[in-house]
Amino acid sequence: MSDINIRITGHAGRITFNRPEALNAMTYEMCLAIEDAFDAWRDAPEVKLIIIDAVGDRAFCAGGDIAEMYATGTKGDYGYGRKFWSDEYRLNAKIFNYAKPVVSFMQGFTMGGGVGIGCHGSHRVVGDSSQIAMPECGIGLVPDVGGTLMLALAPGRLGEYLGTTGARMNAGDAIFAGFADIYADETVWPDLIDQLEKSGDIGLLEDQKAAAPDGKLSALMEQIETHFSGESLLDVKNRLRASDSAFAQDALKAIQRNAPLSMACTIEIIHRLRGPSISIAKALDLEYRFTYRSMEHGDFLEGIRAAIIDKDRNPSWQFADSDVPVAAMAKMLQPLGKDALTLENPQ
Repeated sequence: MSDINIRITGHAGRITFNRPEALNAMTYEMCLAIEDAFDAWRDAPEVKLIIIDAVGDRAFCAGGDIAEMYATGTKGDYGYGRKFWSDEYRLNAKIFNYAKPVVSFMQGFTMGGGVGIGCHGSHRVVGDSSQIAMPECGIGLVPDVGGTLMLALAPGRLGEYLGTTGARMNAGDAIFAGFADIYADETVWPDLIDQLEKSGDIGLLEDQKAAAPDGKLSALMEQIETHFSGESLLDVKNRLRASDSAFAQDALKAIQRNAPLSMACTIEIIHRLRGPSISIAKALDLEYRFTYRSMEHGDFLEGIRAAIIDKDRNPSWQFADSDVPVAAMAKMLQPLGKDALTLENPQ
């Protein structure tokens, strides 16, 4: 498959995104190919570790390819999107739970579906160009692909801030927030990958680890705690509106661009996840409840229309001029019964 290069090199299972002109957006076929590779390499003795990288300077993977979801969804066919999400989430859980080291090298944009591939492995490498974000609320979804797990585990109320605003993280921010582990100068990445392939020794990563450049999030934590510690989207909005600080005004501006139903459900999912029962399976289950309904009852199709199809950047969101009712959130997040997400491979 020309969009993705999957092979074994030395002691490494190698996966390279190869759609630089599309910011390495992941198609459904690419998703299935990656899962097949993970399955094949699980018990392969020659594969000591897996390395995931991408061609091009602009992006590791800027998300999932959603054109087909829009094309089918606007015709009332929601099955394709639901199948894509179900299979993608199964892969996300597989990467998270994989028994062998999984190393990702995330240059440029790593967003949405790219986070699900690059940020669940055991060793997540970032550099000076890295820009990581979960901007799904801007297209009528919630942060998914297991992203809500990382948002719930992020320090304090940082998860609510990142999830509702879609703020981008540089390398330092990504490490601080728990989306990455290792900063290394991008000029050494090719040589480092070559050494990992030849040796299969994951310990080599520690030798190249360097101090990450300063991010901005750690210095903003006091303000994030003040404004994002409420129990609902309305609480957050009210606290931001009551402040004349630059941080509050910037955050409010970002929130006002995004889908209210998505943001309200994002906060609710994060709050449900926090606690001793938190797990990747629980995060994906809650996310799938929303995405399963997002075309029929949410704002996903309108979000894609405004951002990708017509590009007018003027979506008509539900509840844009009112508070999001608790009943609307409950409808999106209620259990799916027989349609619930399963993380087992279909036979």
